[in-house]
Parts: sequence; C-alpha cells; structure tokens
Amino acid sequence: MDAENIPWLLLVVTLPTNSATARMRIWRALKTLGCGALRDGVYLLPRCAAHAQQLGDLSDETVREGGNAYLLAVQAQTEAENDTYKQLFDRSTDYAEFNFALSNAHKSITSGTSQEINKLLRKLRRDYDAIRSIDYFPGDASGQAEAAWMDFVNVAEAVLSPGEPQTADSAIQQHDPSAYRGRTWATRRRLWVDRVACAWLIRRFIDPDAKFQWLESPSDCPADALGFDFDGADFTHIGDRVTFEVLLASFGLEQDRGLARLGAMVHVLDIGNGFVPEANGFEAMLAGARQRTTGDDQLLDEIGVVLDSLYTHFSNDPPTNPAKG
Repeated sequence: MDAENIPWLLLVVTLPTNSATARMRIWRALKTLGCGALRDGVYLLPRCAAHAQQLGDLSDETVREGGNAYLLAVQAQTEAENDTYKQLFDRSTDYAEFNFALSNAHKSITSGTSQEINKLLRKLRRDYDAIRSIDYFPGDASGQAEAAWMDFVNVAEAVLSPGEPQTADSAIQQHDPSAYRGRTWATRRRLWVDRVACAWLIRRFIDPDAKFQWLESPSDCPADALGFDFDGADFTHIGDRVTFEVLLASFGLEQDRGLARLGAMVHVLDIGNGFVPEANGFEAMLAGARQRTTGDDQLLDEIGVVLDSLYTHFSNDPPTNPAKG
C-alpha cells in the first residue's frame, strides 16, 4: 500500500496536572479509542471524520481542564513509516486474550444455567465488540477470533436451544404458496437467527395468515402443523442451505434480490460460511431483543421490523464486494 493511502491524525497532549480525575478520564478515552502511542503524550489514529471529532473533543476537554493539546493531520513519508504506524494498532495480544477467555468459557458452558450462559454471552460479546471496534487493520488474528467466537455462539445456542437440525441430503421440492395459506407453522422455541428469519419470511411472503407454535421439543410438533428448522421438519437444512434458504428455493423466492442477500446473512450467522457486513449487527440486535422480550411472539414482532428494514436495504443498496470486507 502506498504511504499516502493512510492519512493519520496526531494528538500531542499534555494532560492537566491539577485534576487526577480529569487526567484519568482523558487517558481512558484515548485507550477506548484504541490510539497508538508514539511516545508519552503523542497519540495516533487513522484519519476519518469520526476520529477527528472524537480527538477534537478530547483536545478541547484537555484545554478546559488546564492542559495543552494540538491536533494535527499528518502523512507518513514512506511505506516503512506507514508500517511502523500500523504496528501500533496490532490487536493480536487482545485477540489472544479473548480466545483464551473463550476457551475457558467452553469448559463450563454445558453445565451452566440459561441465565448464566446468557450472562456469559453478553460479557464475551462486549469484549469481542470492544476489540473489533479498535481493530483498524484486521489481519489473521481477527479472522481466527471471529471463527472462534462463531463456534462459541453456536455451542451456546445448542445448549440454550437443543435440537439444531442436521443437514439432509435430498432434493428441494417446489411448492405453490397459495396451497400454504392460513396454516399453523411450528419450530423450536427461543428463536434464533434461522428460525426468526424463517418465521418472518413465512408471514411476509408465504403465508400472511400464518399461526405459529413454539415447541419445547421437536417431538411436540402437532401432526397438522408445518414444522421448520428441526430434524424431520417439513422444511429444514438441505445440503449447504440453511432453512431460510430452503424456504426461498421451495417457494420460488430466490430471484428476489433482497431476500437472497438476507439468505446470505442468515447462512453466515447460522453455519459460519462467508462474510456479510451486516451480520454481526443483526446478531447483536437479536441477542439484545431476546434478552429483553418476554416471549417468542414479541421477539418475532420486534425483529420482524428489523428484517423489514434489512430487506429494504438489501433490495436497494449495491452489494458489498466481499474482497473489500
């Protein structure tokens, strides 16, 4: 990469000496932003509008508290200098510590209660998001941590919601949506990515009058209900397709660009293959909504609004080039 391709912001700051509280607050803010330290009082960040605003605010606060601050736009003169700057933002150690925490969490997750597992998921997600938010130059460590995190989430979900379907090896049957109106559809309770997306898809595009039953166990599925996303269900994983993608193919919806891109997102979150920029954000919103809502009906209503918005976004926004993700 050419040196001029990475502009930088340099904050030269002398922290106030008359207030230990202000010094600590400003120092913590610099750490939260993930600033690289060239030396004491000299901090670096990749230049962007958000960073300029944040460092500008810290500069103003420093001056108000009796310190000195100078915010400069700088440019590396050589590729080697740029590489030196980038090394200040190496998050390998942070990711290694996070992976170690995941490894320890794996040892206790199968014996924990639902409340303990959800609490652990929230904490680890905060830790993971904090590292990612300041990982300005992701590398191999980032990819390895993402794979480890997805594996941990899948294990946690298997414990919280047993009965995750195994993939079947059969042809996908074509169905006429008009023959599937006003039906009862059933899946495992405690909806997660594939199931909540399927329920939204059914109500929005297949069966507007659908009724849903949330099952404690797949064996509780009524004989007259259409099961989805569990072993032996009418609609479940086939080949390398998750249940949402199987429903798209079964009801002739694959040509809908917005739905196809939603399918790619669900695929990434459910079995971890590929990259969709919006995936982590959707997963975080779903996790938060599931902790806050009182049941799967309310969860579907709330996440349905999010999926409506994502569908509109995917239908109208040019797809992201995965090579740039």
